[in-house]
Amino acid sequence: MNTPVRRIAMAVMAMIVLLLGNLTYVQVVKAGEYRTDPRNKRVLLAEYSRQRGQISAGDQIVASSTETNDRLRYQRQYPKGPVYAAITGYYSPNHGSSGLEAAAEEILNGSDDRLFARRLSDLVTGRDPQGASIALTVDPDVQQVAYDQLASKGYRGAVVALEPSTGAILAMVSTPSYDPSQLATHDASKESAAWAELTSARPPVLNNRAISERYPPGSTFKLIDVAAALSSGRYTPDSQLTAASTIRLANGRTTMENYNGNPCGTGATATMRDALARSCNTAFAQLAAELGIDAIKKQAEAFGIGTQKIQLPMTVADSTLGQIADVTQLQQSSIGQLNVALTPLQNAMIVAAIANGGRLMKPYLIKQITALDLTPVETAEPDMLGQAISPSVAATLTQMMVNNEDSYSGSGKIAGVKIAAKTGTAELGSKTQAPHVWYVAFAPAENPQVAVAVVVENGGDGNDLAATGGKVAAPIGRAVIKKALEKAGAG
Repeated sequence: MNTPVRRIAMAVMAMIVLLLGNLTYVQVVKAGEYRTDPRNKRVLLAEYSRQRGQISAGDQIVASSTETNDRLRYQRQYPKGPVYAAITGYYSPNHGSSGLEAAAEEILNGSDDRLFARRLSDLVTGRDPQGASIALTVDPDVQQVAYDQLASKGYRGAVVALEPSTGAILAMVSTPSYDPSQLATHDASKESAAWAELTSARPPVLNNRAISERYPPGSTFKLIDVAAALSSGRYTPDSQLTAASTIRLANGRTTMENYNGNPCGTGATATMRDALARSCNTAFAQLAAELGIDAIKKQAEAFGIGTQKIQLPMTVADSTLGQIADVTQLQQSSIGQLNVALTPLQNAMIVAAIANGGRLMKPYLIKQITALDLTPVETAEPDMLGQAISPSVAATLTQMMVNNEDSYSGSGKIAGVKIAAKTGTAELGSKTQAPHVWYVAFAPAENPQVAVAVVVENGGDGNDLAATGGKVAAPIGRAVIKKALEKAGAG
């Protein structure tokens, strides 16, 4: 071969190698990026060419797909939009998805490995591919009451209701809410306008406060203090603690006072039972110092704080004790302040574990996945995460919580039903800022069917500096409990 021909052959080979390299780069290295690029309309058209599975709660359809006459063959609809938005999230042509729509994407679009046989059958028979449907654990009546209680008052906050024995989520609500249908529209201008409005809303409406936001738990954390004390074997409900209205903490400089500077009773000391009912900060600061950092940390971790990574399948934000470097920080943390931060779901898990004889159950939202022909693909089974406290400690703590509820005022009391409860008022570092308020409870105390956690941001009114869990959050929790017990036949 002469030199010119050889050079041409080498050049051609080099160009072939470059071409193969470019094809490999485009089809392998960059494939994922190109596929997810919002400008790639082929992916969008393919995604919307198949009917997405529906999401249901009881006998209600909360998300479904209907056929259209435009380029995107199916459009998502949310019949109970704002009521379930915290659960369903949105499914938008130009802004992706959130909530269950995102977390259960492969189930809903039919690409999940568990649906392989169905996909193969569709391929052979020529049927249009379709996604699987999801049945939620949520009770639609309980969900509606929880939403109405928050939304009708214009509150910012969240409600979570669990079945203590299984961990099934009976209700999960976040307000203010929004209608996901606004983002599901195929009209690009309307969708863009809705996106701009929703993302600029203040307070934010697109986040799920029940699982994505963390709040100082305030005095509801005292349930963990009592659990640690009872578990140590050194304390009983009648153990005496300080009744002082104000005490100096371990560092000798910082002081702590009870709510409104009130003493914890009329004597120098108060029983742990009365201190819990009165929610005396000074008593629990003393108790925490006596128990020590390790005991409080160990008990909090046993209830799942900072140790459990929860997927519903949506990711739940990690709750935390924060750093506890010394006894003074322990005392501040023991009343649910300083750096302690819990999601409403985590607080519901804690009271559900107490209700369940100390057994901490993994919360779950999906009851069953079904194929198009209604055959079950997967049915959820309860999953125990651990034993947070012994059954005897749980029983004693339940009695103390019933005593709490009996001592609380406020509306919504349920005649003939024993509720075990704890309220909380979480200060936000400034006496001029209204606190977040909590109510955690379960009922009936003797045979628990429902556990609930309610948080209302800034006491429901940013100007109400005297807001308390008993006045603001408790009536909401009681209404949810009442409806859940009616549905369970226990009310």
